[in-house]
Amino acid sequence: MVLKNSFNFINEFFFYFVNQIRKFYLNSSFYNKKISKIDDRSLDYKPSPDLLDCLIKYEKKKNKIEDYYLNSVWTDNNLKENDYKKLHSFFWLFTIDLKSSKKITQSIIQNWIENNQNYNNKNWEIDTLSKRIISWISNSKLSYDDSNTEYKNKFNFLIKKQVNHLINEINRSEIVNDKMIGCTAIILSGLSYKDEKFLNYGLNLLKKIINFSFDSQGFPKSRNLRQVIFYLKYFILLRELLKESQNEIPEYLDKIIFFLGQSYSFSWQTNRQSFLFNGNNEVDCSDFEKYLQLHNYKFKNQNYEIAGYGILKNKNFAICMDLGIAPEKKFSNNYQSGVLSFEIIFLGKKLICNSGYFQNFKHQLNNVSRSTATHTSLVIDNNSICHFKKSTNGSFIIEKNFKITNKKIVKEKNFWSLKASHDGYLKKYGIIHERTLDFFIDKNKFIGTDKLIKKKNFKSTNFEIRFHLVPEVKVAKTQEGKAILIELENSAWKFSCKNHLIDIESGLYFGKKNSYTENQNIFISGVTQNEDQNIVWEINKIS
Repeated sequence: MVLKNSFNFINEFFFYFVNQIRKFYLNSSFYNKKISKIDDRSLDYKPSPDLLDCLIKYEKKKNKIEDYYLNSVWTDNNLKENDYKKLHSFFWLFTIDLKSSKKITQSIIQNWIENNQNYNNKNWEIDTLSKRIISWISNSKLSYDDSNTEYKNKFNFLIKKQVNHLINEINRSEIVNDKMIGCTAIILSGLSYKDEKFLNYGLNLLKKIINFSFDSQGFPKSRNLRQVIFYLKYFILLRELLKESQNEIPEYLDKIIFFLGQSYSFSWQTNRQSFLFNGNNEVDCSDFEKYLQLHNYKFKNQNYEIAGYGILKNKNFAICMDLGIAPEKKFSNNYQSGVLSFEIIFLGKKLICNSGYFQNFKHQLNNVSRSTATHTSLVIDNNSICHFKKSTNGSFIIEKNFKITNKKIVKEKNFWSLKASHDGYLKKYGIIHERTLDFFIDKNKFIGTDKLIKKKNFKSTNFEIRFHLVPEVKVAKTQEGKAILIELENSAWKFSCKNHLIDIESGLYFGKKNSYTENQNIFISGVTQNEDQNIVWEINKIS
């Protein structure tokens, strides 16, 4: 243990030392000269503003730039980190009415350039810098058109200088999402300035991102449903930019859009609901749906399983269960320990759900939301199936994976079934957990069986099985205490479990990004026995 701690200390000191040298280099005049070597090409291709609609939240009311006179803000050091990044990314330009003053807009950008034309670790980090490049070029009607030669030269110079920095630094980033945004900024710059160096570098980087980040089915290796939508938006945007600028569309880009489109249809398009597994939050894709229709993208999927998610659905019901193993460590920074958890949707309303994900990994609730207890699954001895440790960037990654066995998905006319086992509790408690969820469609009845299979190193302890509900759902225990009534906006259901205690408990719901509200969950509790156990529960529609 002493040797291991000593090694960790030496390792941390080494990385600290290297990072300090790197910071000194990036702030040096030598590095500044290196990234300042640019050509004299001017902005040529200017993308249609509507192409960026897939990235920007729709604003019914556009604002006037006169209401955002920001020159004095660039030197304000009292802004919160998130507000600072939003301000310096310039994505707020997409909310500005095109009838606003170009003169004022360009004055604000020029003022920013004068204060920030050299590398600054706060506002030249990859995410903020990339969004700034995308925003400046995409809003050229305000940011560039009808300006004088001196301003245009400064504008063009700083765009290219930032891209040079991006090319130097992007491979060092451990955050794949930032790489995707940076890749988009580099490709857009290459198209807009007809710069083959930028364009070829960006397209090669795009291919590397696809090969590195996606499995053989074209699903993110993180198993993160939120990333399906994130990547699909950026890949489609890049395709449309290449198409509009009359450049060849790579075959690998069309291929990944096809596969991601299938995953998007599989996980969101049919249900218009977000399944809360592995880093996902509630997402409204209605504006993105309009974008897809406008640009003639149609996706279909008839599969029952993708990337370890089993989904069965018809016009009234949708059931999704996590039947997959955890991702590799390097892709697990948003993974949640919810294997065999499930969600049920009836007529667009969540009957059973998971608790969602608190995305900010610097907050203690991030770790809480990763626990098995925040999922509709089995918890043994108040322990999660997976254990997490902090990575070098402060996020949490899994320490050890588990195995999935006995996986089975059945879809018949009046009967659905999802089944699988995992060994996440085997080493510590000598238990295999097997879950079967059967749905009898003509009876509107769900029957679940959680089987605890005893192995050699069995250790008796307590267990809980939780069934989480969205905050607006109402629950009440019957007088005899043997059933719990669940009231949705459009229906009523009864939950029951023979031979085990059931109750209602308050919890936290993280479905909305980086926020929480109180919710209710139903739970079954008991003690593991020295023989195989079948814990059978039912959910029946009563009105």
